[in-house]
Amino acid sequence: MTKGAGPLLRAWREQRRISQLELALRADSSARHISFVETGRSRPSEDFLLRIAEHLDVPVRERNALLLAAGYAPHYPETPLDELGTLREGLEQLIHGYEPYPALIVDATYNVIAANRGIAMLMDGMSEEVLTTPLNAMRLTLHPRGLAPKIRNLAEWRGHLLHQMERQIALRRSDALRALYEEVAAYPVDDPGESAVDNSPVPYVALPLRVEHDGRTLSFVSSISTFNTPMDVTVAELAIETLLPADPATVKYLQSMLP
Repeated sequence: MTKGAGPLLRAWREQRRISQLELALRADSSARHISFVETGRSRPSEDFLLRIAEHLDVPVRERNALLLAAGYAPHYPETPLDELGTLREGLEQLIHGYEPYPALIVDATYNVIAANRGIAMLMDGMSEEVLTTPLNAMRLTLHPRGLAPKIRNLAEWRGHLLHQMERQIALRRSDALRALYEEVAAYPVDDPGESAVDNSPVPYVALPLRVEHDGRTLSFVSSISTFNTPMDVTVAELAIETLLPADPATVKYLQSMLP
């Protein structure tokens, strides 16, 4: 076994805060064997590594890295986006079918793969500085020349997005994601005490995104969908975010703007 597999396995186990014994019970193994693998005294089989990675909820990309470190070939392919064919067409039909409400598809570092007219409407008037490709959903939302100045509850929504990224960083050993987090977290923001008070009579079921557009405030709640048991690195890292109108006024306005 190459030197890297044991430390990688231990790092994922410790990150998940699972003991060797607990992992052994979950994966039908023994704490002794897991200890030997982590210290390099035993060479794990490919099946063992995949089984352990499943129980540790290791992202698909990192499962390939674990296999490579152990001297095996990657198990999961990484198909270029432009070769996804029917799947990509289906995803784009899905978000366009969601119109007039906003929806977009992002990758593991929140780069925008596709977006519908609802998202384009919210991007009206943004600075070219944040509209350069590749578009990034976090930059578009939190940059002071992006959507941020129009978000009525920026302090709360910014906190929600940063916490979301922190959870993703805990799940993925991604330098690119951490760099993006550090970038957007450093954007200047208004004093949180100046956040707009929510005077809406509509009770929200989740934290809303409240955005000014053309002299009115639109309210949305966000939902994120990913693929179940993906077998491809690219597909595993795609996410579909849909913004559901949170009040009747937002529904009426969007339906009038994007029939």
